[in-house]
Amino acid sequence: MKSLISLWSCIAHEMAMRCCTSATHDVKTVMRRTEHEGLSFLAITLADYGKDLQRALDRGFVAPSDFQGFSKIPGRLTGLPSFLRGFHERVFDPCSGALLDVPDIDAIFAIRQLTLMFSKIAFPDQPVKAGQRSNGRQVVSSVRERRAMSEYVQCEQDVRASDSLLDSSYLDDFRRVSDMLFGDLLAKVDRDVYWGRLIPKHGPGAVADKLSSNGKWNQQTWPARLSRCFPADHFLSPNPHFNEEKLKDLNILEPGSEIPVRVITVPKTLKSPRIIAIEPTAMQYAQQALLGAILDAFKEDGFLSRVIGFDDQEPNRVLAHRGSLSGDLATLDLSEASDRVSNQHVRAMCENYPHLHEAIQACRSQKADVPGFGVQRLAKYASMGSALCFPIEAMVFLTLIFLGIERELSAPLSRRQCVKLFSEQVRVFGDDLIVPRDYVLSVVDELHTFGYVVNAGKSYWTGRFRESCGREYYDGHDVSIVKVRQVLPTRRQDASGVISAVALRNQLYWAGIWSGARWLDNYLRKLLKHFPNVAPTSPLLGRESALGYEFSKLDPYLHSPLTKGYIVKAESPRDPLDGSGALLKCLLQRESRLSRVMLPIKSDASSAFNTLPSVDDEHLERSGRPEYVNIKLGMASPF
Repeated sequence: MKSLISLWSCIAHEMAMRCCTSATHDVKTVMRRTEHEGLSFLAITLADYGKDLQRALDRGFVAPSDFQGFSKIPGRLTGLPSFLRGFHERVFDPCSGALLDVPDIDAIFAIRQLTLMFSKIAFPDQPVKAGQRSNGRQVVSSVRERRAMSEYVQCEQDVRASDSLLDSSYLDDFRRVSDMLFGDLLAKVDRDVYWGRLIPKHGPGAVADKLSSNGKWNQQTWPARLSRCFPADHFLSPNPHFNEEKLKDLNILEPGSEIPVRVITVPKTLKSPRIIAIEPTAMQYAQQALLGAILDAFKEDGFLSRVIGFDDQEPNRVLAHRGSLSGDLATLDLSEASDRVSNQHVRAMCENYPHLHEAIQACRSQKADVPGFGVQRLAKYASMGSALCFPIEAMVFLTLIFLGIERELSAPLSRRQCVKLFSEQVRVFGDDLIVPRDYVLSVVDELHTFGYVVNAGKSYWTGRFRESCGREYYDGHDVSIVKVRQVLPTRRQDASGVISAVALRNQLYWAGIWSGARWLDNYLRKLLKHFPNVAPTSPLLGRESALGYEFSKLDPYLHSPLTKGYIVKAESPRDPLDGSGALLKCLLQRESRLSRVMLPIKSDASSAFNTLPSVDDEHLERSGRPEYVNIKLGMASPF
């Protein structure tokens, strides 16, 4: 805790020098309140303070209700807090509380950095040993987890209520606009399902039936609902005739005996965890097959690939930057976005494509095992954890955006008009939406009509502040900050903590917070005997610098620079696989790579194999996500 306060104090003084003010009283306030309130002051109270700043920037003035929990400047009725006063007065008028005509960008960045830098910190609970008193964090954590599960169940009830209240004419409009946008894509995937051109795969993540990563290839259960679109003899065996005995032992699960998704929490913020659902092996396997066909179809559509993103957040950030500069684009954020996508909406979107409709429903889990609430039947399409959650929700949100634009125009849109008028103004990446400001109120109203909740605290369209995909901008200036993800380590053996601290140091350096980076240099040198200057691409844990890297000797064979430092070691767990499961894995990996390689004209298939990426030689011996990481001292390249 003391190390975090020392780091905060160092950065506060640096920001104060940059903004020609003083942070002495602010540092005393943080030290005093952290002593009494603990880490929650840094991670929750200060984070709420930073969010109030963003709302004030978007609103254009400070409201009396802003910055709750902090005393206001004496003798003023503006609502400006005494905490960080020197920075605030360079952004807002101290008499009226109105945003200055030319606010100090450095002061905006400083307030955001000082209040939001701990908003995403993970603070793992320590297990309480027998005879040892709890420090209270375990109780608080369990309370927050129970609250998160209760909200998950409440969200499910909200989806059901929204479905029952939605007028059928709205659903007809949703179906029409969806078909206008995605008709060609859905038709292509529909054909892929019909002709059996789906290529399944397993991911490295956990599954509800708790099989190991390679153990998934020998799964012995298959839901009956999958059999029509995803026949077991085709998807589970490299050769149904060769492996007939294995298929005879397959346990076909009727709908009543299917394994439900397992709902768990994962760290998000200290205030509330994130809810995800772990899918059964068979469902995830089929979902990945359908996902591959959907993504391939997206790449072939020039318009959809410009307005929906799956792996590149930069277009969203570019549009958010443009919106902060011109004000013509709004950024929207949705609360509990994945858990509010109704299966009714997905059915309406796909019902004109019977084979796809059947497949997309077949690989959807219908029940969830919620801790404290038992097995619940789901009205949502899927929670985070389903392979289809991300693309399906993006398609639903894009449909609602254009439906909102139509309402504002009072006229239906054609696809040609969408391409011509909005391909550079609309963008969807998960629950981060960008829409034209002129239509934002209509889009928000449409989202609410269909049961979605726009997060007012993270949606911006009136001022010059914009936020999308982890980047924030004000009036064309990047005011994104560096966040502390883990508590600073106290010993070298805490490998994940050391790795996180080194990454934090380098982020501070490249963000221009050099005093903070220097403080971490001194802190890390007490833990790491060797902490050299390295390039960002080096495998060594080291100090990134614009001045280059350092080395101690040359490789005797390659004559390339070498230096001593700590190297991250992370091995997948041992998970041997042989027999038909190993053959199936190898054949599907090969087929998956081949399907993404364009064979040259008048050339045999062997030339295509030479262009394929190499395969992990140990994938049949080791597989899955590493159970732990370690750092080891050695010689390696500094670049």
